[in-house]
Amino acid sequence: MKKLINHPDDVVRESLEGFAAAHADLVRVTMSPATIVRVDAPVTGKVGILSGGGSGHEPLHGGFVGLGMLDAACPGAIFTSPTPDQMLEATRAVNGGAGVLYIIKNYTGDLMNFEMASDLARDEGIAVESVIIDDDVAVNDSLYTAGRRGVGLTVLAEKITGAAAEQRRSLPQVAALCRQVNAQGRSMGMALTSCTVPHVGHPMFELPDDEMEIGIGIHGEPGRRRVKLQPADAVAEMLMEPVMSDLGLKPGDDVLLFVNGMGGTPLTELYIVYRKAAEIAAKNGLKVTRSLVGPYITSLEMAGCSITLLKLTDDLTALWDAPVRTVGMRWGI
Repeated sequence: MKKLINHPDDVVRESLEGFAAAHADLVRVTMSPATIVRVDAPVTGKVGILSGGGSGHEPLHGGFVGLGMLDAACPGAIFTSPTPDQMLEATRAVNGGAGVLYIIKNYTGDLMNFEMASDLARDEGIAVESVIIDDDVAVNDSLYTAGRRGVGLTVLAEKITGAAAEQRRSLPQVAALCRQVNAQGRSMGMALTSCTVPHVGHPMFELPDDEMEIGIGIHGEPGRRRVKLQPADAVAEMLMEPVMSDLGLKPGDDVLLFVNGMGGTPLTELYIVYRKAAEIAAKNGLKVTRSLVGPYITSLEMAGCSITLLKLTDDLTALWDAPVRTVGMRWGI
């Protein structure tokens, strides 16, 4: 294992310390319990948007805390859910009187701990709604979930709901919007290599040099199948077909096309995949009116990518275009 770390036990804490030092203009970071909070939170009269999950997926979620996106994020240990006390502390920090929305990726630990936190917050008189993101079409169940995994669509949901909250939409309205995004988006990923969790010290799974895994999860969970290594165009076809089929898209639909890097794949290669994915979308009569390319929800140093499609409406498009100022995403400011 070759990593730029000091000791496996200190990885998350030291990373948070560096994050806090680098971005004090955007966030404030607490260590006990660990939270990342928008620097001007709580914003009076605005719904607070809160998410979180295991570390190792950066910039998700902490990199998306700021104006127009998340109000707070709760970082767990590597690939491990944050705890209810983290979530409760973050909820208190972002409650501006209009309630708090929890955006939860569909993993068993996250669901359980966010549910406990929501009960505790309601006991304190804070209105909380939760929306589960389960956009992965690769498998119906995995090692970490009951039901589909929450993956790339999480980024889009955080951006769109964050913009709606900035407009002072109500908690029920923002939660309904988040459910709409989840209903209209799907994702699927693949891996060329495994990744190494610092505490483990060796790759999570073995993948021969001449093979790739189709339908992989963001924690290295098995996918649909393992196949011989193929060119980027073939990979794009393997990911786009099930995503489009599951969404039931029709010719003329406007879509956002998101090609995400898993942490170890350079942008040069991601744009090769995007090129083919956009071509496939056009051949199926889809209009790609918005796009996103880059490593936004990663799996440590895993090489690979995922593709997400979101069916757009005029409202979703306007919310996507709205100003955002975070470490990991910034425009219109």
